Amino acid sequence: MFRNYRSPHYFDKAIGLKEAEEKRVFKTTDIVKRVGVITNNRVILKDFPVKNPIAVFNPAIMIKDNIAHVYARIILGYYMYISSIAEIQVPIEDIFNGDVNVNSYTSSIVIYPSTRYDIWGTEDPRVYKIDDQVFMTYTGRTVNYFNTLINVEKTLPITAIYRRKGWEKVHAYMMREELRLRIISDKDAFLVNTNRRFYLFHRPHIDEGYRLLISEIDRRELEHDLSSKLTGLRRIRVGSSIEALRPANFEQRLGWATPPIYIKPNEIIAFVHSSDREVQAYRLFAMEIEFREDNVVIKAITPTYIMEPRKTYEIIGDRTYTIFPCGIWKVDDKYLISYGAGDFMVGLGELDITELMALLDKGRIY
Repeated sequence: MFRNYRSPHYFDKAIGLKEAEEKRVFKTTDIVKRVGVITNNRVILKDFPVKNPIAVFNPAIMIKDNIAHVYARIILGYYMYISSIAEIQVPIEDIFNGDVNVNSYTSSIVIYPSTRYDIWGTEDPRVYKIDDQVFMTYTGRTVNYFNTLINVEKTLPITAIYRRKGWEKVHAYMMREELRLRIISDKDAFLVNTNRRFYLFHRPHIDEGYRLLISEIDRRELEHDLSSKLTGLRRIRVGSSIEALRPANFEQRLGWATPPIYIKPNEIIAFVHSSDREVQAYRLFAMEIEFREDNVVIKAITPTYIMEPRKTYEIIGDRTYTIFPCGIWKVDDKYLISYGAGDFMVGLGELDITELMALLDKGRIY
């Protein structure tokens, strides 16, 4: 098990953190092949009086029976910029033959504000499988989000699971009691299951700055809730945490991007997005992480970024110079990445694992 905090501001550091930081340079070797884009005017909402969302971006992805289920954050009005999450079903062949750039797709709103933990918006989903269960972890804008008198827990990670009748919200994650009142927001989250342990990857904004954390989740508590017939959202306290990495001197902050690629039962490739200090452009890099009994080991890191804004729809949008990957799924021998382009459109890219491993080997630590 991870060790506990020594003080409210202190987190143990991952093994290899310092070496990983020393290997990073402010350059990009873009290995993500762009294969398509979905614009808001081609997303047709079902059972809603407005035909098209104003913006559709930051999507997760799950592929089943040759259909890409794209779970995108949608904006229906700019006044409060409140998000819901819509499911867009896209035939895989459309993505690889280019039809995804011109075809229209019906969509259904599947996650929307409904609790005190997400009443001002449901944002930036990550969809992934653990065993045979499909999970979605997203950012909820809590009831505190617009309250200027309360600067605590303005956003929290929320997990929903897919059951017969659709998505059901089950957990809202909160930091331990000694840290909770210092957490301004918490986002960029998903669960990882390795060595029969559950971890929450998340990026809390503590009053002293942003932290890229891996925190323990009580497996018994989680499995009980997943197998229970009880319904409703429940608060879960995370356990002790490891700080995985700190921003480089050319970066403003880091955040977890897509769910990971599992390479061994106790090893993953994790993806991290960053914004730079100069123009706050978003870029992507990767780390190879090993889980040990009481710590986390950074075994390798891509010295350069592996993706950056370069298409016009990634450079121009509601937020300039933004690529924000939230989804990844294996298709044959490659991985399909779904990402937000310019905070306005859904981008789709293809990642070759061989190219990625070659870059990780250039930043090999262990």
